Amino acid sequence: MTTFKTLTDPTAPVRIIQVGAGGMGRVWLQLLLESPDVDLVGLVDLDTEAARRVLTELGRSDVLVGSSISEVAEAASAHAVVNVTVPVAHHPVNIEAMFAGLPVLCEKPIAPTVSQAFSLAAASEATGQLLMTSQSRRYYPVLTDFKTSLQSLGEVGIATTEFFMAPHFGGFRDSMDQPLLIDMSIHAFDVARYLLDADPVSVYCDSYNPSWSWYAGDAATTALFEFDGGIRYTFVGSWCSPGLETSWNGSWRVSGSAGSASWDGETKPSVDIGAAPSHPTATAVNSTPETIAGSLAEFIDSIRTGRVPSGEVHSNVLSLAMVEAAVESSSSGQRVFIESLLETSYHHAVAAEQRPEVLTSLLGWGSARAGLQISNIDTAP
Repeated sequence: MTTFKTLTDPTAPVRIIQVGAGGMGRVWLQLLLESPDVDLVGLVDLDTEAARRVLTELGRSDVLVGSSISEVAEAASAHAVVNVTVPVAHHPVNIEAMFAGLPVLCEKPIAPTVSQAFSLAAASEATGQLLMTSQSRRYYPVLTDFKTSLQSLGEVGIATTEFFMAPHFGGFRDSMDQPLLIDMSIHAFDVARYLLDADPVSVYCDSYNPSWSWYAGDAATTALFEFDGGIRYTFVGSWCSPGLETSWNGSWRVSGSAGSASWDGETKPSVDIGAAPSHPTATAVNSTPETIAGSLAEFIDSIRTGRVPSGEVHSNVLSLAMVEAAVESSSSGQRVFIESLLETSYHHAVAAEQRPEVLTSLLGWGSARAGLQISNIDTAP
């Protein structure tokens, strides 16, 4: 069972340092500054002058700025870290923070690769510090309603997501090999796991780049996953499709033996069980924070109470594995089995680990299945 250290005083504001002052970093800074549960005490960035400018613009030039997590954390008496760096920096930043004695809330993906995610999970065990991914798109009351509505569908066997948008980000996404799969699809894949209460078994994926795309890498994809129990989940998406765009959560349909349910990613879901369509009644969770505010609220609750959050690193690895398996399938043109990818990544993690404490933890697992406490994932034939 996952356990981690909690705060000594569960009632005091959580003293947080943020790492990363870029575009998404500004959004997080605004949230942290507005939260009554948080005292923003530090901002870490390699470009300290840029970090100071951002804080000045936000009216908080009193916040300590530096380029070292450990130094800023000690000087500011920090309780926790929010990691909003680029994905390639997630592993070193999370490692430094946890070994400095600080729990971490990290923007997705938790790491660029599954093997690095295993290293982080083992480091969380070795340090006793919580590492949580901000899977911010789990935090929608209407998503909870949608999940509840699936109970009326009988045996669920088919789920689909359509995701069509045309954002012009600029920056690192434009030059990525797989911008849609690597940077965005994990949200939908993670929600699919949440909705289906099942683990992925395998995937066949085809990714490509339409001729008019402004991305260097593949901005469109179709991925067909098999989940436990034979459930099929299909993700069809594009990041270069202007017109008739879906919501950022995509458009969902789930079919079962007794009927079907749909959700446009924003409004209340619809259910049809063979009679008149119905709309589930909104539940009490409608008062809970949404998106990254929901991630922050669950993180703070976890480090105060010890409750394991939904984005805890061990449980999040399978969502990342879905992404990596889809990329591998697209590259190879073959069906990829999730457990095979997990075990290969586990051995890579063991071979690459530099910290003795983390290596000891990894070796103690014996296998990826044991380390992630997976008991029901199907195996390849």
